[in-house]
Amino acid sequence: MKQTVRSIIAIVIFIGTITTARAQQAPTVPVLPNFQALIKPGKIQLDWISGFPNTAQIGIQRSLDSVLNFTTIGYASYPTESRNAYLDNKPLPGKSYYRLFILFKDNRFMYSKTVLAVPDSTISGTTILGAGDITNATPGATGTQSAVPWKPSPYIYTTADGNVNIRLPQAPQKKYSIKFFEPTGTFLFEVEQVTEPFLILEKATFMHAGWFNFEIYEDGKLFEKWSVFIPLNYRN
Repeated sequence: MKQTVRSIIAIVIFIGTITTARAQQAPTVPVLPNFQALIKPGKIQLDWISGFPNTAQIGIQRSLDSVLNFTTIGYASYPTESRNAYLDNKPLPGKSYYRLFILFKDNRFMYSKTVLAVPDSTISGTTILGAGDITNATPGATGTQSAVPWKPSPYIYTTADGNVNIRLPQAPQKKYSIKFFEPTGTFLFEVEQVTEPFLILEKATFMHAGWFNFEIYEDGKLFEKWSVFIPLNYRN
């Protein structure tokens, strides 16, 4: 009898240990007024848990400086749900800050905390894509389907998460600007001044996968002219 009781206790402790371990491994979603903004391939995902059942509307606002110029970019589809999410499918280049405007059914309102979008730690963002990763891609408008005589720039390159990384260690001391072009030469957009030594451009900024040309200018002079490839899919 004692042996049976001991066996039952051991089983209960074992099950409890497994349950606790799984609970510790499960990602924690913040509760309003906190929320999280994670950079994923081609988008930024906002997640939160709400304890406000009388919510009428939740507006998602975005800014590049975290203080001013917040613009409403969309609304939560189901604002009364306790677990909620929003996808920013057209993120802007550089850092993006978000906050939520929460309107209640009695016309009261509040703002969430302001959150900086950070890379999703579950997606590899450190492996640089090289020529071996894109040997079946067409380099530019007139390339072939054979091996690509190309290697990534040390300053602008794509990582395994599909995003474009800009690494300019002297950015705080010098003035850098970057222009991006289609392979045909059509101008896309310009980063007028790079102020941080490292930043990430979401792949959605480029609207499609494939090759893109770029020009880096240092103090007004051409510093590098090269190309970068954005894959259609990404790998972990």
